[in-house]
Parts: sequence; C-alpha cells; structure tokens
Amino acid sequence: MLDRIKASLSSLAPAEQRVGRLVLADPRAFASLPVSELSARAQCSKPTVVRFCRSMGYDGLSDFKLKLAGSVSEGVPFIHRSVDVDDKTGDVLVKVIDNTVAAFLKYRNDASTFAIEKAAEALADACKTGKRIEFFGAGNSGIVAQDAQHKFFRLGVHTIAYSDGHMQVMSASMLRPGDCLVVISNSGRTRDLMDACDIARKNGATTIVITASGSPLAAAGSIHLSADHPEGYDRYSPMVSRLMHLMIIDILATCVALRIGGNKLQPLLREMKNNLRSKRYT
Repeated sequence: MLDRIKASLSSLAPAEQRVGRLVLADPRAFASLPVSELSARAQCSKPTVVRFCRSMGYDGLSDFKLKLAGSVSEGVPFIHRSVDVDDKTGDVLVKVIDNTVAAFLKYRNDASTFAIEKAAEALADACKTGKRIEFFGAGNSGIVAQDAQHKFFRLGVHTIAYSDGHMQVMSASMLRPGDCLVVISNSGRTRDLMDACDIARKNGATTIVITASGSPLAAAGSIHLSADHPEGYDRYSPMVSRLMHLMIIDILATCVALRIGGNKLQPLLREMKNNLRSKRYT
C-alpha cells in the first residue's frame, strides 16, 4: 500500500501530495488520527484528505485507514528470496512458495475494494446487456488474457482474448460504449497495449487495466486494478506477477458470477458439465 502511494505521489495535486507524504511519514499515526487533525497536519481541507483516499482507489477515509492499519500492523512484509544456482530442491520449493504467499497476502492488504467493485459492476453490466468483453495482453500477460477469456466464457459471456498487437488495435477500434476492455500488463509500458487502450477509451468503452501503479497504462484506463510486485528478474525466479494477475481475474470472475445470479448460471454450468461427460473416461 505504501509502495503504491509512493509510486502515485507525483501524479497527484499538490494538496493531495501533502496528504500522501503525511501517510508515508507515519502510517500508524495517520490510521489513528481524526480527519480534522490530518487536515491540519497536511495543511489542507478535510475534503482533500478524503479525495486523496479516493484517488488511491478506496471508498473513503474509513476504508483507507482500515486497509492502512492492516498493512502496517498485520501485513506480511515482502522479502524476495532469490533462487540460487546451488539451491537444493527443498530450498527452491520453500523460496518459490514463500515468495508467492507473501505477495498474495500483501495484495490482500493493499487491494482497493472500491476499484474492484467498479470493475465488477462494469463487467456485469456488459454481460447482462450482451455487450462485448475483451481481454488484451502481450507476452506472458497474453497467456493470462487467454485464461481470463476462458473464465468469463464459462459464465456464458461473449468474450475474446488477443495477444497480437495488430489484432488488439483493430478490435479496440470496434468497441463502443457499454463494451469492456480488460488490459493486463506487468510493466504497464507496452506500446501496443497502450495504443489499444487509448483507442477503446476514445470510442467510449470501459477500459479496466490490471498493471503496476505509476505506470503509463495505469493512468490510461478508466479503472485501475493495481498489481504491484517487486519482480525478481534473475534467470531462476518465476514471475509472481503472473499469479497475481490470475488471482485478480479470479476475483473479478467470481464477483461477476454473483451479480449474474445463480438462477441463470447454475443451469448453464450444469448443462456444460453434463455435455462434457462423454469426453472423459468413466
């Protein structure tokens, strides 16, 4: 959470920057002080304090302080334990799992429920009105986009995934208001994805970006779902960011399924399961 605030600080208005620096200077005090005291210390108005919290993707001051308290008091600190060339299998197992679990718990404390809620509502509305939902990614994120397409396809949603830059631009050009584009990127700096996101947003589509805070793509989307992870780029470390992206997709798919409703989904999933029986050995 604090890393996200640091990354976003330069993009905020001056008054909100003062609130952000107040958080970074003493997170525990910020989580416990009343808004009147916070506004006095940051030399800004009370609404500015609340506006800062919403700029960070939270419902308001109460939601922000709750997550902040959890982050500084109960959070699991992330320490990347790089895999070494002479590590034994047991060492590799422990390091890979510990890195992944720590990253997931950190995300649990940092995640903005407000942003996830907005994204889920936009996707559910697109489902209910028969609009298009598309997933774009490049390279490793392209595989996550395919997984997302599969998750939403099973919900009876008209959806598709593209990892080719030319196809992304062409498809984004055909998106219209009510359609949703989900763009997935670890770096948030891939040119093809940026171009496609800009085109889709100009055409009125809702653009949901799953990427690092402070990146160009984070600022380009209508809704930003932050996925911040200090990725290790040594040759032996797996990309935990890929697993974080998959987890975020699972959260979105579950939220959308709940909004669609069991009365509509259950018969569809039951029929699908029955039709797949012939594909399996008894």
